[in-house]
Amino acid sequence: MKVVQLIDSADRMLAERVRVVHDVPVDRQGQFVLYWMRSAIRADENPALNIAIEFANRIKKPLLVYQGLSQRYPYASDRHHSFILQGARDVQQEFADRNIQYALHVERPGRCQPHLRTLAGRAACVITEDMPVEPIRRWTAILCRGLHCPVVAVDTACVVPMRIVGRSYERAFEFRDATKALYQERTAASPADVEMDCTANSSVSLPFEPMDLQRVEIADLVSQCKIDHSIHPVADTVGGSQAGYARWMKFRDTALANYDQLRNDALVDGVSRMSPYLHYGMVAPTKIARQAAADSNSGAKKFLDELLIWRELAYGFCFYRRDHGRLSALPDWAIETLREHESDRRESNYSWEQMARGRTGDSLWDSAQRSLLIQGQLHNNVRMTWGKAILNWTPDAKHALDRIIDLNHRYALDGRDPASYGGILWCLGQFDRPFQPPQPILGTVRSRSTTEHAKRLDVEAFRQRVTTPIRSSMPSVAVIGAGMSGLICARTLSDVGYEVTVFEKSRGVGGRMSTRRVDDQLRFDHGAQYFTAGDDRFKRYVDSWVQDGVVQPWQGRIVDLQGGLIQDQTMDQEQKVGIKRWVAVPGMNAIGKHLAADLKVQFGIRVAPLSRLGDRWALSSDDGMEFGKFDVAIVAVPAGQAAKLMAEAPKLADRAGEVEMSGCWAVMLTLQSDSDIEFDAATVHQSPLSWISLAVSQDAGKLRKHGCCTRLVNGLGTTSMRRPTRSGNDWLRSSGRSSVEAQDNLSTASLICGGSLCRQIHCPLRVCLIATFKSEPVAIGVEVPMSRTHS
Repeated sequence: MKVVQLIDSADRMLAERVRVVHDVPVDRQGQFVLYWMRSAIRADENPALNIAIEFANRIKKPLLVYQGLSQRYPYASDRHHSFILQGARDVQQEFADRNIQYALHVERPGRCQPHLRTLAGRAACVITEDMPVEPIRRWTAILCRGLHCPVVAVDTACVVPMRIVGRSYERAFEFRDATKALYQERTAASPADVEMDCTANSSVSLPFEPMDLQRVEIADLVSQCKIDHSIHPVADTVGGSQAGYARWMKFRDTALANYDQLRNDALVDGVSRMSPYLHYGMVAPTKIARQAAADSNSGAKKFLDELLIWRELAYGFCFYRRDHGRLSALPDWAIETLREHESDRRESNYSWEQMARGRTGDSLWDSAQRSLLIQGQLHNNVRMTWGKAILNWTPDAKHALDRIIDLNHRYALDGRDPASYGGILWCLGQFDRPFQPPQPILGTVRSRSTTEHAKRLDVEAFRQRVTTPIRSSMPSVAVIGAGMSGLICARTLSDVGYEVTVFEKSRGVGGRMSTRRVDDQLRFDHGAQYFTAGDDRFKRYVDSWVQDGVVQPWQGRIVDLQGGLIQDQTMDQEQKVGIKRWVAVPGMNAIGKHLAADLKVQFGIRVAPLSRLGDRWALSSDDGMEFGKFDVAIVAVPAGQAAKLMAEAPKLADRAGEVEMSGCWAVMLTLQSDSDIEFDAATVHQSPLSWISLAVSQDAGKLRKHGCCTRLVNGLGTTSMRRPTRSGNDWLRSSGRSSVEAQDNLSTASLICGGSLCRQIHCPLRVCLIATFKSEPVAIGVEVPMSRTHS
């Protein structure tokens, strides 16, 4: 049987929504009809579900609804994941009530099997939604490769199906005129949901255990996924059809009639805030449009114009224009005028991090961005101004478009869908006309400056409104440890309104990214000497830090040393695979200082084990100084220290106590010259030494001006960090031959480094060191212990 025969048997207004993506005969040997649910997370007025039921009833096969939540979609975060899963929880219950089999798989480490491919291979046909954006469009094409059954895509997002509009439109008035009759017919229709024939609906065996969201805590599930955990769920915008329709009913009853008068006022509740629910298909646009059309007032008419014309204009554009995420999607006049003004002087060139955190100094724009950051939404009237301003702070229109897409899709719950692309492209001239005379940077693209917008909006009132904390009562938070993890955690919480205090036992921030200062000239990066960024969640920060001058690339030569000889004369393994190396400037602690810039940090505090007082945590130092009570305590220190601090949280303490850590030591030395050394760093094999590194930060050049260079030597220990160690923060200055001595467990390692660094180093396997050097040391530091975690 051809799939078109099944389509033709459906109701006309249902059939017109169906597009055949993979046109092969229905597989009669297939065990079931598969509905791959992605962007229509609802059970009511869902055309894709209705088509799937029609097909299953017609060919007498069971129906399986499969929803898979990937951790690899663009901008995956706690915010998007939680909203999707809240919607899935509603739809799971609705399907259970209708006796429709539904299976949810949540991808996470250890659970990344290709279940969709497996199920599709057993299906008679596959039905999914027609969503004309990436990566959904690409994922659909990938599924079709080699598949023996047909795949059809159903328009579930628009009142007038995208495929019958016929083409993309550049102007709203043209689209409005072309679709007027189509909308009149479809907003008057009341589609009935198709019911499953119980005789055909038997249970389908699954290759995995489906997730039961009625019993699982969504926050715990999300925490297991490899996604961006720095972007929190939005407390007052809960996902799901129940919450979506409740919001719609409240708006319809209280604000729809005055929508035309209030929609541009960002200080009142004059808009529906339905876009997140429409984005994920948790509410039916057909139902919303039909109920709005039942009111004949001016507010309802304007709302329908936004819902049907402007929103579906963008959907149709993305359907017919695959380049909707690139500048080529803009009209020719906009591309030309933006290109002509590329050389115009920009006000500033802000980094991604400055923009993402709302730290540009423009009060209106920063408040708008913080609305996205904290609330996951932005009033549309302000959003247009927000988007256009970015062109003033980026090198050209391409960079501006990329930045607008990133900030919008990353933080907005309604990001990543065609309506978002429509609004973004409008900022650069799409769906608009030229405006004369040309303006700097924008050319003839419509101008909409934050300065002009501020004249008609109380910016301070707007700031207070959109930066309202995500909870009615924000907890106080103590973060113990000012290393990288503690600082980024503290800053993330502080940025969204938490009251955070960081406690650090050292004199500075950075932890294992710290820099040791000997005097005004000598500095040692005695933790990490360089770092790489292999995770996209971290790469975006590194790219931003480069622009801000916090980090820079490092092109040093790293070699393998064995028996005193360089083993690899070519590039090292990281260079072979194209991994970039980075260093912070002027020292590695620059990153910690950057992260701590807006935080309250108390230094020199050794926190005593935490005390539980009711539902709060009391903090004090080990010498008895009290720091008050906190609602939340976050421990960001090495596992051995953490276990002691968390004694009153025994489960966490036990987990920390299970982590095995081994000590290592670092020798910091300054040589008069390194002219004979043929490398910048070396991994040492078959030796108690593990690593040798030349100073790689900006300070290295300054030291050479003074006729010396710095080196750091690491050795691995064999004893657990739980054992007591001797104090080793001893600094020596000498103009002659020097040694630092201790007496335990000595071994000897022969190391020849171009005849310059040292001939023989006597080194400890635990906490002691005897070192003799051929070159005259200027300064030697012994740090005992550093640590390396073994997983």
